Amino acid sequence: MTTRRTRPAPRPPEGTPPRAELAGQARAVLADAVRIARWAAVERNAETAPPDVDAGERAAAALGLTPAQVRAGWDRARLAGLVELHGDTARPGWRLHAWDRDDSAVLRGWVALFDAWSLVHPAPRDVVPGAVAEVVEAVPQVLSLLQLSAGPVPVPTLLDLLGQRVEELREERCEVPAPGTAVETAPAAEGLPALLDWALEGLAAVGALTLGTGQATLTPLGNWAVWVKLEQICVAAQSPAGNIEQSAEDMLRGCARLTPGPARDEYRAWLAARTLSSAVGELLAVARGEDALLRGLAFEALRVVGAPAEPEVRAVLAEPSLRPYALLWLAEYEGADPDDAPEVLTREEATWLWVDTAAAVADHGESALLVRHLDSAVQGTVPALLDAVRAVGHPRTVQVLVALAAAHPDPALAKAVRRAAFQVHTGGA
Repeated sequence: MTTRRTRPAPRPPEGTPPRAELAGQARAVLADAVRIARWAAVERNAETAPPDVDAGERAAAALGLTPAQVRAGWDRARLAGLVELHGDTARPGWRLHAWDRDDSAVLRGWVALFDAWSLVHPAPRDVVPGAVAEVVEAVPQVLSLLQLSAGPVPVPTLLDLLGQRVEELREERCEVPAPGTAVETAPAAEGLPALLDWALEGLAAVGALTLGTGQATLTPLGNWAVWVKLEQICVAAQSPAGNIEQSAEDMLRGCARLTPGPARDEYRAWLAARTLSSAVGELLAVARGEDALLRGLAFEALRVVGAPAEPEVRAVLAEPSLRPYALLWLAEYEGADPDDAPEVLTREEATWLWVDTAAAVADHGESALLVRHLDSAVQGTVPALLDAVRAVGHPRTVQVLVALAAAHPDPALAKAVRRAAFQVHTGGA
C-alpha cells in the first residue's frame, strides 16, 4: 500500500485581516451593486429584466446615482451573482438574500467579481483580442509578485514580469507565427505598457489593488484573493484518482468505483480546478444524459458545491428526469435530514426515482443488488409497485423490469414482472 503525498495548503499571508473584516471590505466594494439589485427586486416585484433606459433613470433618481453608475452597478451585480439571468429575465441571486448575514457568500461574490476584472474594465478597442487574452492569462503571475512583495511594486518591474510571462506562454504553446501575421496574433513589446495599465486599472476597479505614482499595491482583499487561488491550486493537486483534467462525465465515471469519502475528495479537487458556474453547468449536462448512475453521481458532486449551486438546481425542477434529484438536493440544502428528505417527493416522483436508480443498478451493479432494490420502493407490495411503475412513464421501465425478472429467484414473481414489462412494451393495460 502506498501513501499519497499531498502538497500542504498555503497559509494566509501574514497580517491578513479577519474574515469578517475582509467581508466588510467586499461589501463596501459592492455597495452600489447591492443597492441596485435590491431596488430592482422591489421595483419589479423580485423579478426583473436588465434595466432599460427608463428603469436606469428611475434607479438613478431613487438611489442618488448617475445612469452610468447604475449600468456599472448592474453589471457588477450580475458578475458577483447578486442577480442571476434566466433567459431574458433576471432574478435576485442567493447571494443577495444572504448578503447581510453570510460573510462567506459576500466573499465568494467578491471573488467572482475579482475573476471578472477584465469584463468590469473593458480592454482598449484598438488592441488585438489575442493580445488581450495573453495579458489576462499572464496577470496571475503579476499578482503573485505583488503578494510576495508585501508592499508597493514599481510599474516597470511589473512590466518586465508581464513581458517575460507572455513570452513563456508563447513558448509553451510552441507558437510559430506565419509570415506577416505576428502583429495580428501577439502584442508587440511596445504595446505591453498600455495593456499593463489596463490590467492594473481593472484590478483596481474591483478593489484588488491600489495605484500610486508609478507603483501598485495589493489591497487586503487582493492579497487574500491571491492566497485563495493558491489554495485552490493545492487542493486540485491532491486529486487521488487523477481526474482533475477530465470532463465531468469522465470524472464521474472514475468516481463510480470509489467509496463516498474518496469520491467527495475527488469532486472537491475537480471543482477547485474550475469556475463554479462552468462546473455546475457541466455536472447538470451530464445529469441530463441517459446514464442514470452518472445522474445520481452528478448530484452527489453538486452536494459538495453547496449553496452556489442552489439557483441552477432549483432551475431544473421543471425537468422530469432531474426533478426528484433536485428536490432531494434542495431538501438537504435547506436543512432536512438525509433520511427524511425523500418525504418531499410525491409517490409518482419517488417511483420515477426508484426506476432511475434501478436502471443505474441494472447497468452497473450486480443482480443481487437489483433484487434488494425492491425493498426500497414506497409501495408496500410488488403488484402495487408494478402498477405504479407502468403508470410513471420512465423511458427505462421495460429494461429495468426485464433485468429484475431475470435476476429474481422467485419464479412466480419473476413471471409477474416479465408480464408487466411486456405490457409496458406493447402499451397494454
